[in-house]
Amino acid sequence: MSIAFLLTTLVVVATPGTGVVYTLAAALSRGRRASVVAAVGCTLGIVPHLLATVTGVAALLHASATAFEVLKYAGVAYLLYMAWATVRDKEALVVEESQGQGQVSARRVIVRGVLINILNPKLTIFFFAFLPQFVSQGEPHAVVRMLGLGGVFMLATFLVFAVYGVLASSVRSHVTSRPRVMAWLRRGFAGSFVALGAKLAFTAR
Repeated sequence: MSIAFLLTTLVVVATPGTGVVYTLAAALSRGRRASVVAAVGCTLGIVPHLLATVTGVAALLHASATAFEVLKYAGVAYLLYMAWATVRDKEALVVEESQGQGQVSARRVIVRGVLINILNPKLTIFFFAFLPQFVSQGEPHAVVRMLGLGGVFMLATFLVFAVYGVLASSVRSHVTSRPRVMAWLRRGFAGSFVALGAKLAFTAR
């Protein structure tokens, strides 16, 4: 498991997106337990992306150098796009108070999280653009290797989302009353995307 893969995974997972916003909303409106359940749902939503990508990408591992270059620059373009989108996303987190004591079932929270990530194109592009670059060309067990990398990505997703949720539920006032903190956080993530994109652009096999 390379440092480059872990770093890329952490940056992609930790970047505030629909899954993070959903987990934060669950934490701020329903508490710590709901945020962890939401993190489980978002993690399960990764499975269809991973399976669809592995079945299609395995054949590309034996393709020409041109195919590798196309995948590489698709990854660079995507990272730069994520940097731009992260800076431009100034939408504040809307927190809705729980209505009454009617507790939303864990199953419903999970289903919503699954749907959010199934409909998130970031995951398919991430897997398609990056998984082949961390598997040796001609590796006999390429599918198993990619499934293992995908499993690490899922574990990182759950842990990071759960941490987001637990922290949000414990520091609610800081999240809702300090938009400047979120603005600087966005800029930090954007800078990380640009740095990773530059590194990827000069990567050769």
